Amino acid sequence: MTTRPGATVLVLCAFACQPDEQDALTPQIETRDSAGIRIIENPRPLEGSRLPWRIGPEPTVSIGERTGEEPYMLYLPSSFFRFPDGRIVVANRGTEEVRVFDSRGTHLATWGGEGDGPAEFETLGDVEPWPGDSILAWDFGDYAISIFDADGNYGRSFFLQSGADPPRWGPSPVAARADGTILSIDDLGFGDSALVQVWDAEGDVLPSPGVLPDEEVRTARAPDGSTEQVGVAYTRELLTAVWGDLVVASLNKPYEIRAFRADGALACIVRLEHERRAPTEADRQTYVEGRMAERRGAVDASTGEPIPDGLLALMREFFESIPVAEHFPAFSAILADDTGHLWVREYDYPQEERPAPLWTVFDPAGRVLGYVETPRGLLIGQIGEDYILGRAEDELGVEYVQLWPLARSEAEQGQRP
Repeated sequence: MTTRPGATVLVLCAFACQPDEQDALTPQIETRDSAGIRIIENPRPLEGSRLPWRIGPEPTVSIGERTGEEPYMLYLPSSFFRFPDGRIVVANRGTEEVRVFDSRGTHLATWGGEGDGPAEFETLGDVEPWPGDSILAWDFGDYAISIFDADGNYGRSFFLQSGADPPRWGPSPVAARADGTILSIDDLGFGDSALVQVWDAEGDVLPSPGVLPDEEVRTARAPDGSTEQVGVAYTRELLTAVWGDLVVASLNKPYEIRAFRADGALACIVRLEHERRAPTEADRQTYVEGRMAERRGAVDASTGEPIPDGLLALMREFFESIPVAEHFPAFSAILADDTGHLWVREYDYPQEERPAPLWTVFDPAGRVLGYVETPRGLLIGQIGEDYILGRAEDELGVEYVQLWPLARSEAEQGQRP
């Protein structure tokens, strides 16, 4: 399962800029109903085409400094969002604080901090807008959800009820919805399936999508000779998002996005033409080397010393025993922007690095519009009508929360499915 900047000018060229190209594409979008489920079949946009949307050459707001005052020194900004009035809220996990900045990036307030008090956090994980200009903050140290007003005054805390108080490991909140309900996901400890649920503002479960398939799990041989269940190389994943009043919960292969209504029933399926691609032996080796690179230079937790060569050799043997998926994923992330459009990030194949992340954008009705590139190195947290908010790092590893201007074309907006 699973949701950083450059100075290069991003000019997003027009997708299907010739009228006959657009006209030729539009009739190919097929929409039909099947047992009350709306299905939208989309053709793939022309290779190399781009929507006529523009992202500015640099961020208009950049929060974060190499040296300076404490509020601007970010460390592990794990989550962030922008209020309609322009205020930017940042969960600074490194200090367990919620920090608020104005529309120009000037610090306004800080609250929280490390501790086990009612307005403190053990491990601050996420902040989300909550109805009434309030803020939801999730502490995945004790799985408490806390509500603060717009000025940082603590209101209350509650748990997503799972039969224990405090609850067992999971479920993990994914997003707060506009109606005050909460989307969560729980991988159930197995990996091959996950429980997707919607909760009310008191922490009680509502009708939900339920248990859905997740990773592709197979058997591999561990360094000690035993066998264990692991996710295959280039496994699929269950991705989730809030899309207006719908909940998206979909595997990233094949190329289809499944959205559920508030009662947990499947409402629509958005598909995009996609040619499946199988990993090669070279791709398998790339996977193994990537896993080994994560281990080299790491420290053995039991001794505090670097992992010895003998153990590294056993780890390589283990990674080489992990089965490889039959096909690559089709995409790697799903975001719904504030105008109801879906942004789906195209999968990056091994050793085929793109100059910038490539997203396929669908209108609120699930009809494909075209491709958009976003700034390289920007981890996107929110897309507004005229901005993109994300996290970036510089060459020294200093972290920033940045707002980039976004200018959209006059493309048809469509209606929600």
